[in-house]
Amino acid sequence: MPSQAHWADLAVADIQIAQKNVELNLTIPTGLVDRFDDDKDLKLSELEITTHQSELRQFLNEKIQLTAAGQKNGVSIVRSTLAKTSQPNLIAAPDTHSTLLLQYRWAEPVSQLQMYYDLFVPGVNTARCLVQVFRDGKVDNIVFTPTSKNADLIDPPILQQITSFIGLGIEHILTGYDHILFLISILMLGGGLRYLIKVVTAFSISHSITLTLAVLNIVSVPSRWVEIFIALSIAYIAAENLWRKEPNLARWQLAFGFGLIHGLGFSSALQELELPRNNLAVSLLSFSAGIEIGQISIVLLTYVCLSYLRKLPWDLAIRRLISVGVVVMSGIWFWERALMG
Repeated sequence: MPSQAHWADLAVADIQIAQKNVELNLTIPTGLVDRFDDDKDLKLSELEITTHQSELRQFLNEKIQLTAAGQKNGVSIVRSTLAKTSQPNLIAAPDTHSTLLLQYRWAEPVSQLQMYYDLFVPGVNTARCLVQVFRDGKVDNIVFTPTSKNADLIDPPILQQITSFIGLGIEHILTGYDHILFLISILMLGGGLRYLIKVVTAFSISHSITLTLAVLNIVSVPSRWVEIFIALSIAYIAAENLWRKEPNLARWQLAFGFGLIHGLGFSSALQELELPRNNLAVSLLSFSAGIEIGQISIVLLTYVCLSYLRKLPWDLAIRRLISVGVVVMSGIWFWERALMG
């Protein structure tokens, strides 16, 4: 199912920083710690955590390191706990993740704190850990990925947040295969670079509108319905490519209309974080910038490929074959999301 697949390589964490203590409430895929899952039920129980306390602390200290004033400190206690995060997707798939409470202690008050995080599903570039840091009534957000494993936890620089969310936006669209197929399909009929820019601009403006409204909780649509309509939008555009040989002026309007739906899909990554208001603007703008960077790369590559394709004698046949494949793929997604969800 979409939600289960989405959570398969995702971890979330709440970090509470006090003067001499740090609590890390970590929810991770149980497969990462399956060596301690004695009954293989895909969830670490309190008994299993107690039984393997020493080995579990050693394993976590290799993967997660907190450093204060240049001094590393290992986790002192690992406990079983309920997830503090209220993500509906996680609650819908409780058998895939385990939640641990990690406690750290220092002899002196902590004024600087860095974190190294390397607990990811092996070989999965899209794996990430979404973190909220709470200290003195302030909330900061951090995204750890296999290529970004280090971060400041106390008064993090603004550039750290910007780069984290730009990377999250790029990853979100480049791994959102339904969004990619929509872009390819909407560009399939060609029409020249100026026309393609007009179509893509309409799509960008519209998905930015609903992305912002959804993250601000002004607009709320059940994710299942969003995913269903995204599949239908792809199927329609791909099917239209089968009977049209040239683009028409209404295609940019279709791009705008369907972009409103896709923007709701883009918003899911930020809604999972439950971003606080104090840094919402920076996170939202950075994430949107990442979306646009990824989108531009897809559009440019598609434009180059289509330009080359038009020089071939079997251009129309290839474009129709691709469109048939996209119709079939979007039909499968519709079946999964509408009838098996």
